[in-house]
Amino acid sequence: MNKYSLHLDSARCIACHGCEVHCKINKELPPGILLCELNTTPMFMCGGVPKSNFTFDTCRHCEEPLCVDVCPTGAMIKRKDGIVYIDSNTCIGCMACTRACPWEIPIKNLLTGKAVKCDLCYDRIDAGLKPACVSTCTTHALKLVRLEAE
Repeated sequence: MNKYSLHLDSARCIACHGCEVHCKINKELPPGILLCELNTTPMFMCGGVPKSNFTFDTCRHCEEPLCVDVCPTGAMIKRKDGIVYIDSNTCIGCMACTRACPWEIPIKNLLTGKAVKCDLCYDRIDAGLKPACVSTCTTHALKLVRLEAE
């Protein structure tokens, strides 16, 4: 069994935010909703050269996800490969998942009233493709990594 993780090589990232844009397009999300976020540290000097560091913030697909445990309808599901996703047909929008998540990752889609979060584009992975954010990263800074499960 493989577990997936997203990895950002901040030295390659140019902060174009293409990952955020293509995630929104792929998931047909309304304005104001981001399932992933590229964060930039303030500019600093390194050897006389201005630099910034970037971090990519999204669902961690935890080994023991608290969001799955607290979901009263079973809409929050962890697959065998470690991907945690939301069954939108079962979700009632109570947001217990957000309160349980240490990073408050699931957010409410104001159009549907239901919780949404990064699901690593598992439909694309199942079809042999990369997640939308990874496949559109022009500098190849964002990668989907397979971790060997113990």
